[in-house]
Amino acid sequence: MAELLAIIMIIAVIAALMAGYPVALTLAGVSLISALIAHALGAMDFRILGALPQRIFGVMTNETLLAIPMFIFMGVMLERSRVAEELLETMGRLFGPLRGGLGISVIVVGTLLAAAKGVVGATTVTMGLIALPAMLRFGYDPRLAAGTVAATATLAQIFPPATVLVLLGDQLGNSYQAAQLAQGNFAPRSLTVSDLFAGALLPGFALVALYLIYVIAAALLRPQAAPAIPPDPDAPRGFALARRLAAVLVAPLLLILAVLGSILGGVATPTEAASIGAVGAILLAMRKAGLHGLMMPVVEKTTQITAMIFLILIGATMFSLVFRALGGDVMVERALTNLPGGVDGALLAVMLGMFLLGFVMDAFEIIFVVVPVVAPALLKMPGVDPVWLGILMAVNLQTSYMHPPLGPTLFFLRGVAPPQITTRHIYVGIIPFVLIQLFALVVLWSAPGLATALPHALYGR
Repeated sequence: MAELLAIIMIIAVIAALMAGYPVALTLAGVSLISALIAHALGAMDFRILGALPQRIFGVMTNETLLAIPMFIFMGVMLERSRVAEELLETMGRLFGPLRGGLGISVIVVGTLLAAAKGVVGATTVTMGLIALPAMLRFGYDPRLAAGTVAATATLAQIFPPATVLVLLGDQLGNSYQAAQLAQGNFAPRSLTVSDLFAGALLPGFALVALYLIYVIAAALLRPQAAPAIPPDPDAPRGFALARRLAAVLVAPLLLILAVLGSILGGVATPTEAASIGAVGAILLAMRKAGLHGLMMPVVEKTTQITAMIFLILIGATMFSLVFRALGGDVMVERALTNLPGGVDGALLAVMLGMFLLGFVMDAFEIIFVVVPVVAPALLKMPGVDPVWLGILMAVNLQTSYMHPPLGPTLFFLRGVAPPQITTRHIYVGIIPFVLIQLFALVVLWSAPGLATALPHALYGR
């Protein structure tokens, strides 16, 4: 009876989400109703919910999660400070005379913004407002332009200091310790956000390289789809262009290096590095545009996003508590262990499930709801490295973020795209990039060293 109620919980949550109910309230509401029904049927003691306040307190005082509001603040501040406009203008002048040069510039600038912002929505809106009109103005195929912008914006899911990686690091760290304790290891190894940041760098740059190869190939095979930008006689050239490029690149690169370098070098924790990033973003905004009229909207936006994330996390905490009390975690572990194909079969089932859930749930929701349930079972299996698993999940979530027809990135882009960009242009344009993502996921699955080599070199794990 208890396991049947656990299955009904999952079905009820998915049904409510597809009906349009808010995620956090859905998770909490379904959990409370399920707990009441289970208590009435004798399948669970309702008093187990007495552990909820302590769990919520643990969430709100989690030092790792304190990095979230500061990384979000950094991203929102950079979004409002005109850094992207200057970067794209200068990069466009550098690569513009080449076929596909503006597309190359968009990918380079998008990568820098992804590493500086760490939030997909902010990166998509910024790139959509700046890059799409420029690409259309110079004759780019609307499908190639829309696909390039959408795919590049989702790099904020995988490039450190991505918010998704911070949350995955926290959830997988807890699951990794639980898996080791269940196996009788009472001195468990830890998994940190720094491990995932290091593990994400090589796959992230590999994705950037694949995007660049595709855009260059498209420009060579279909020159009319990605024409060169006509030369501007008034534009700076030679040393003047190099000086201009250095002026717009130095500050963002220093900010990225300060944040990531302090984390990967072991100088600062992610939370401490996030505070460095927030202060650096303020200084950069002061240099570019000043803070007059800027600080309050940034703080409001940061508060909204942070409150949304933590409200979902609290709802997911309640869901996890009731689901485990009903034996759902044991049921999931048994199901994954008994799947044909062993470890590969279990991983494939989880990856496919997360990909499909991306059609109806946000990445944050999937991390909070799915990872605590499936990760302990997967991490007990032989050969499953927690860093590799985390990066697989991150790339998978990145793919679902831009997959037609319900990828959130597509809706963000649709909301800011010029009128001549249709929904069909966005959907068709993103398909090659989705195929690139799936190819990258297969390569990462086959070569775990892409994710584990750098953490091993830096931290000996």
